[in-house]
Amino acid sequence: MNHYTPRPGRVRVEVAPQGAWRYLFFRVLALVPGEVEAGATEGCEVALVPLSGRVRVEAGGQVFELARRDVFGELPSVLYLPPGIAYRIEALSEAELALGGAPAEGRYPLRLFRPEEMRVEMRGGGNALRQVSHILGPHLPAERLILYEVYTPSGHWSGWPPHRHDGRMGSLYIEETYYYKIRPAHGFAIHRNYSPEDGLDELLLAQDGDLILVPRGYHPVAAPPGSNVYYLNYMAGEAVGEARATPPVDDPDWAWMRQDWAGRPLRLPVGGEED
Repeated sequence: MNHYTPRPGRVRVEVAPQGAWRYLFFRVLALVPGEVEAGATEGCEVALVPLSGRVRVEAGGQVFELARRDVFGELPSVLYLPPGIAYRIEALSEAELALGGAPAEGRYPLRLFRPEEMRVEMRGGGNALRQVSHILGPHLPAERLILYEVYTPSGHWSGWPPHRHDGRMGSLYIEETYYYKIRPAHGFAIHRNYSPEDGLDELLLAQDGDLILVPRGYHPVAAPPGSNVYYLNYMAGEAVGEARATPPVDDPDWAWMRQDWAGRPLRLPVGGEED
C-alpha cells in the first residue's frame, strides 16, 4: 500500500519497514492536552517535527518545549534523537506532530535544530516554482535521515522535473514519505508515482492528512487552482552522512525544463482571433 488516509485517534497515519520498504518508519500523532507518548529510539535515529500546538519532550536528561501555530505559519524546530535514547512527549495543548526514523549507528548526539539553522530555497520557476525548506537537509548532521517541507502554491507543480532516487539510472536508493496538509482543508493535490521500467503508474488523490509513499520511480505533485499544498518529506536509504547530498536523477523526457521553466506553453486562442 502506498496511500494512507488519516484515521481517528492518537495515531493518524503510520508506516513501518516491511517487504521492499526497508529503512524508513513514520507516523503522525494527534495528542490532547496532558496526553503522553513515551518510547525509545532503540537502533534508530529519530526526528520529531511539530506540526501544530505545543509539546514538552524529555529525552537524554534534557527537556525541550516545541511549539508551532501550524505548518503554513512558520518553520518548525526539529528534535534529533540518536539511537539508544528513551523519550517522553507530553502535549501542553492540542498538538499534532510527526515522528520518524531509520537505522543508525549513533554518530551524532541529541540536538535541537532551530529555524535559523534551516535553509529555505525557492526552487524551479514559472508554474513549477515552490518553496523547499531543508528542515533536516544534508547541510545538517544526521546519518540517513533527510527532512524537507515543501510548499506548492495554488496552480503550481512540485517535484518537477520528475526525478527518482530508487537505485536505478545511477541514483542512490532512498525511501520517501509525503505527508500532506492542504489549505483550504477541502482542497486536494494530485500525486503520481511512475516507473516505466516495471509498469508502476499510479495517480493518487492527496487530501488533507493523507500519507503517500514513494516506493520507486518518479513522483511529481500538482496543486490545482485554489488548493495550496504542503507536504512533509522524511527520506532515508543507502545514502549516509555527506552522501545524503547526492542529487536524484531526472526523467530524461522532462529534464529540459530546468533550462526553460516556462514550459513552452501553447498560445491562445487556438483557431480564432484574439480579442
